[in-house]
Amino acid sequence: MKKQWWKKGSLSVLLATAVVAAGCSSQSSNNPGQATEAPKGGNTLVISAMVDPDTLDLHKSTWVTVANGIIYEPLLTRDLEGKISPGLAEKYEVSEDGKVWTFTLRKGLRFHSGEPVTGEAVKQSFDRMMEVSPVKSIVGPVEKVEAPDELTFKVYFSSPFAPFFSVVMSGMISPVDAKKAKELGDGFGENPSGTGPVMFDKRERGASLTYKKNPDYNWGPEYAQNKGPIHVDNVVFRFLKDDDTRMMEFKKGTIHILNEVPANSVAELQSLPGVEINKTMDIGHKYIAFNNEHPLFSDVRLRKAIALAVDRDPLVQVALNGFGKPVYGPLPPTIWGYSEKIENEAKQMYTRDLDQSRKLLAEVGYTDTNGDGLVDKDGKPLTVELLVSPDPSYQRAAQILQSQMKEAGIDLKITVQEIATIKDRMKKKTFDMSLMYFGWYDADILYLIFEKSNSANRMSFSRPELDELLNKGRTEMNEEKRLKIYEEAQEILLKEAPWVPLWVNETVTATRGIKGMVINPYTQGMILSDITIDK
Repeated sequence: MKKQWWKKGSLSVLLATAVVAAGCSSQSSNNPGQATEAPKGGNTLVISAMVDPDTLDLHKSTWVTVANGIIYEPLLTRDLEGKISPGLAEKYEVSEDGKVWTFTLRKGLRFHSGEPVTGEAVKQSFDRMMEVSPVKSIVGPVEKVEAPDELTFKVYFSSPFAPFFSVVMSGMISPVDAKKAKELGDGFGENPSGTGPVMFDKRERGASLTYKKNPDYNWGPEYAQNKGPIHVDNVVFRFLKDDDTRMMEFKKGTIHILNEVPANSVAELQSLPGVEINKTMDIGHKYIAFNNEHPLFSDVRLRKAIALAVDRDPLVQVALNGFGKPVYGPLPPTIWGYSEKIENEAKQMYTRDLDQSRKLLAEVGYTDTNGDGLVDKDGKPLTVELLVSPDPSYQRAAQILQSQMKEAGIDLKITVQEIATIKDRMKKKTFDMSLMYFGWYDADILYLIFEKSNSANRMSFSRPELDELLNKGRTEMNEEKRLKIYEEAQEILLKEAPWVPLWVNETVTATRGIKGMVINPYTQGMILSDITIDK
């Protein structure tokens, strides 16, 4: 059946949050950022951010955040109710066989350079992305792209690719000014051109990034009151890694928007006059990753024993100060493909049960033979290492897990390492367990994590029947049928327990001195159009 969607409306302006791939930790870079003063005078919105982008070139970035995603816009997005909403495209259509996606662009769009946004310009941008992007594989089995006329852009797939809408919505293929990129070469990353409501102005590496208003912008979101240029003259990102420094600057009034508020600081900020707190659930969850090739974890009984030793409630209430929700199944409720049925089954199977945990350990030969509280086998205690990033909430969670494992008789050793080192060890399979995070908009994330041929399968777990379902889920264009496919895939993951899902974060953003800031719960994006600064 042909899918078609028409909408005469305006573009959704979203400051996209980080687009995260499978197996990533949420820990930010730990290079110390400098604290710089907010610009004096003018109508300037100041936002704190943890990570200074590697590049402002969307196609070459390995980590797209609000700071470097603000100047680009997607072809399609979702509105505040979760419905498909216009982006740079006012219309899209999917062929009956699911292999051809056709986008009709809005009229009058221009890049910051003044170049018109045409079908050919979008094609050139897509071609460039497929040449240079480190995450280009996420777009699926693209065969070719075409620009049949001034306002039409078409993507052809070798086989149907159902998750493509999530790729479009994520901003990963948002059009860049390919003509300017070709002229500047590597310099495009320091002087980019997109279609967004702000344009690049200047950058101080490690300290700040300044954008200025796009005066020609007139395609604001339909669900915003303001359809034209934004109300502020400048938007400045200040890169502050230290929580104490970020809190101090926010309380001084030199920052309007404080992202990623530390959980233990929320109550303090709520008590301050004029402070508003915004909460959104992450589009991913934290989990314990097993090295399923390790001799210990090749036995499903031991994996299940560890899962049954975990009590998620203290992790949320203590490590996160209550800003989160326990997760038992493979997908959190914020990701398309989540099944309440699966989550309930998972909760029944993996709610903490120390007696069952010890029983499974005994089945694989681990019992407490010397009365020291730790199980052992052939005289050796069951000792496992957990890799953890320096993120304070991760470390608090790891300490709680350590205590819980000990109650089951397992000796858990915590090793704190930078995320780059953790990823390298996982890639080389030189780890036992790791506390990790994933995020995406679609159940296809399970393909990226577990499908045998995928390079992101760092847990070394795959099953032929699982691979078959995950591949089938990518090609099934009927939404109802596709949901059933992912339910079947999740049943296998429940049975095999290749990981231990733990919790989904509730991300907290604090604002002060501004009005009109709204976060889209479906895209995790901040809507810029209606923000004004209190005078």
